[in-house]
Amino acid sequence: MRARYGIPLKVTAGVMAAGAAGVAYAAGFEARSFRLRRVTVPVLPAGMRPLRILQVSDIHMVGGQRKKQRWLRSLAGLRPDFVINTGDNLSDPEGVPEVLDALGPLMEFPGAYVFGSNDYYGPKFRNPGRYLLEKVSGKHGLNGQGPAVGVPRNPWEGLRDGFDEAGWLNLTNTRGTLKVAGVEIGLTGLDDPHIKRDRYAEVAGGPLSGPDFSMGVVHAPYLRALDAFASDGYPLILAGHTHGGQLCIPFYGALVTNCDLDTDRVKGLSTHEAAGRTSYLHVSAGCGTNRYTPVRFACPPEASLLTLTPAQHRG
Repeated sequence: MRARYGIPLKVTAGVMAAGAAGVAYAAGFEARSFRLRRVTVPVLPAGMRPLRILQVSDIHMVGGQRKKQRWLRSLAGLRPDFVINTGDNLSDPEGVPEVLDALGPLMEFPGAYVFGSNDYYGPKFRNPGRYLLEKVSGKHGLNGQGPAVGVPRNPWEGLRDGFDEAGWLNLTNTRGTLKVAGVEIGLTGLDDPHIKRDRYAEVAGGPLSGPDFSMGVVHAPYLRALDAFASDGYPLILAGHTHGGQLCIPFYGALVTNCDLDTDRVKGLSTHEAAGRTSYLHVSAGCGTNRYTPVRFACPPEASLLTLTPAQHRG
């Protein structure tokens, strides 16, 4: 028996079954198959002892995500020197207590954070196909105009207060320093470029002169932010936001980055050049998804443990 246009019904049924199986895998298994990415970055000044940074990003917490919460709490067993949270902790306005509980063991370590758009604003239902089409059309962010009318507001102040109470540095368009085992780390952060809250002019001028090592931190790796950090001489930049592409093609990679960064650098360690200077860039694929698109394919959720070592200088 044949369906319309001469396509056998068994072929149509097979395609539909394969699609359903792919969605079931992407939502039921891979989206909850948490991984740890380990990266070595030769970026410290000569003679400085190695430093271990745990980067967590794009948690997108929804109430009841117990497996994710247990996994986040378990990361404290890595005993990092300090923690960097690169934003988008929420995907549910009721999720603040669960985020703070899941990150509680990590907040025993020195740390710092920036926020992403989903910390400030809640998600709305969105056709996943539109996400892919925006890559083709060149549109990024919320049409470059900030949140649209009617987008619900998230209680980000509760996150801020919890992080601040634990002693984590708020890097919202500002600078700060962490003391880690006798080493002073300089940190310069930006608010989220995805909704045009970044204000680099407020922190411009390059790393502070006092710290032993300095780095830049931002949620969304838009080129304007990366260019600013690199041209000012920051040796390392940490970002999140991209979800590693979230829906990737095996043996090909990501189709989108949800910003103007190229897909070759959608996750992991790479470099960024601007004004004749080169910075290392690490983009976390994050460990969550928007609550309305709870799938990941060929892109497991992750946190990253970065081991910073002295740079190797060629003679």
